[in-house]
Amino acid sequence: MKPSVGIVGLGLIGGSLAKAMKHFHLTSRLVAYDGSRESLLQARAEGVVDDFPQDPSQLADLFRGLDYIFLCCPVQVNLEYFRLLQGCTDRNTLITDVGSTKEDIMAAVRSMRAQSAFIGGHPMTGSEKTGYKASNPHLFENAFYLLTPAGLSDDQQLQGLLELLSSMGAIPMVVDPQTHDFFTAAISHVPHILASGLVNTVRCLDDSSGHMHTLAAGGFKDITRIASASPVMWQQISLTNRSSILQVLDRLLQELQGIRRSLADLDAVGIYDFFNQAKRYRDSFQDKGGRPLVQTYSVTVDVVDEPGIIAKIASTLSTHGINIKNIGINNNREDDPGVLEIVFYDKKSQQDSASLLSGLEYPVYVL
Repeated sequence: MKPSVGIVGLGLIGGSLAKAMKHFHLTSRLVAYDGSRESLLQARAEGVVDDFPQDPSQLADLFRGLDYIFLCCPVQVNLEYFRLLQGCTDRNTLITDVGSTKEDIMAAVRSMRAQSAFIGGHPMTGSEKTGYKASNPHLFENAFYLLTPAGLSDDQQLQGLLELLSSMGAIPMVVDPQTHDFFTAAISHVPHILASGLVNTVRCLDDSSGHMHTLAAGGFKDITRIASASPVMWQQISLTNRSSILQVLDRLLQELQGIRRSLADLDAVGIYDFFNQAKRYRDSFQDKGGRPLVQTYSVTVDVVDEPGIIAKIASTLSTHGINIKNIGINNNREDDPGVLEIVFYDKKSQQDSASLLSGLEYPVYVL
């Protein structure tokens, strides 16, 4: 029997979850709540949502007895809704969230001695666009989706959630909350801090005519692009993952102090080793995620995960004389939109491919 599902927060992630579940026919009933009545009305008109409360006071009654509830708001707001929902749920209801930090919310849920089961969740996908209008049913296809059970649910509930997410095309992985927060601190949170730090450094060092601002291009723009993310969101993430971020920052400072020492001492071997070790490790990624610290010519394309899609795109580009350096699925899309990543040898090929694929009505993002 298909499960009944509730979603609190119909933004990009919540809206995409709802659309994916409807698209793949995964639910018997889907209800939702959002602060925007416009989003709720649009979702119901599209057949994505079966029902929604007319006002917040009706939320508990509408969400009573559901199999799954997804909390898709900021961490503190998710906790408020989690408390509210305790009056209408029991151990048969599994509540999960979509936040990018896990230790804080898992500890808070555990301290409540909640009636419902809980599994932390973190879909590693996203878009530069926000809101329900930006949501799409294929957002999770071939994207990592991290889960942190931590003893607040049973094995059957975890297996059910794994199957539900896999049915949407996601790649679920189970980790403990501490490991999750440490990993994301290293590969996501500290890179955002570093990008913002580089931008602030240039801002402080620039002259009154703004020459650095004018000249900044290529590699600098590539590695600092994520500094344009929401300051409010990253303030919250930094505060909720403080311990892990501090650990990673301390290790980063050791690296920076090491290369500074090598430069001051004219230690050519130390300088070479610094860059060579980074290059060897970065090259081992095989362009499956992240951005190298050099100029690249890439685009990402939002496509439906179906047999032959990579060959179809590659053939289209080849027919128009555009050579591809590398092509593959982008599994971690928190900072990079687009399912399919294509790397080219030069800027002209990048621009030509973007124009060609956009003309064929594929959503294309130039990186």
